[in-house]
Amino acid sequence: MATPVKKTRRTAERILDVTLELFNRFGEPNVSTTLISAELNISTGNLYYHYPAKDLLVDRLFDRYEASLDALLKAADDVRDVEDAWLFFHMLFELIWQYRFLYRDLNDLLSKNRRIETHFQYVLKEKTQAVQRVLAGLGRGNAVRLSAAEAESVATAMVVVSTYWLSYEYVRDPRHALEPENAGAALLRGASHVLSLLAPYFEPAQKQHLLGLAQAYSKTPSPAASAARRASSTAASHASRVAQ
Repeated sequence: MATPVKKTRRTAERILDVTLELFNRFGEPNVSTTLISAELNISTGNLYYHYPAKDLLVDRLFDRYEASLDALLKAADDVRDVEDAWLFFHMLFELIWQYRFLYRDLNDLLSKNRRIETHFQYVLKEKTQAVQRVLAGLGRGNAVRLSAAEAESVATAMVVVSTYWLSYEYVRDPRHALEPENAGAALLRGASHVLSLLAPYFEPAQKQHLLGLAQAYSKTPSPAASAARRASSTAASHASRVAQ
């Protein structure tokens, strides 16, 4: 008797997975429920049985993102040096990329979805607090020298860059920037942009290590760079599984 429930749950999850792919590819405003149904090869009625309105699809995907983000931001407490910070922000950008439609269409979504309007304010608050914890951990690890006022200002700037980084990427190359094959380069630029805001405050050895990490990621993968990528992807995947 439990089979129909399991099948319904699998169908509902599959609808979300495909919807996320379409939203990321075309942008949420350009994806209709008819297109989603056609991509899934199901009737529109079957789609509406699981999600009676398109906004509900957006809400459930945002729930997924928010849960994964909450799990990921806990890693901010473990940052002690530039390599920890690099992996943390790379993981953050990987998650943003996974749900890039939210950032690509952010202003449009905020204007028409009250739930996202209010919850994204919470997201910004949580990101800011996590970045502040990152800076505090770097300070305890003697990787940076920041006053309290500087830390507050830098943390805000880092959150602004991470929030609008995808918009910048999109403006640079609207036809290709958000395609999957460009993820690696985009993630590298995102992490580099954010951590460059800390460059004036890093201790010399840590600053040099940051430059080395950026160069390692931008070239043909070395064993060290590949290991770092694998660690980042594994941690991000684990955070996503825990959240779900």
